[in-house]
Amino acid sequence: MTRAGKKARPFVPTEIHVSAVTDQNGTLGILSIHTTDGMLNGALDRPAADAIVNAINAIRSKLDSDGSGI
Repeated sequence: MTRAGKKARPFVPTEIHVSAVTDQNGTLGILSIHTTDGMLNGALDRPAADAIVNAINAIRSKLDSDGSGI
């Protein structure tokens, strides 16, 4: 990812909030991540939430196994 033609630095999370909304179509989880560059919000159904959990588990595995911070 690039911003203004330069390689982008990763967003650093500073706060994370979770909530849910329900309507006639069902429930969605809301993930709000405050970062050093602004707010990132996402509405997640079950498959999307599972994908994020799997991604976080992969990151944890790398952090635990090689100590390099990825």
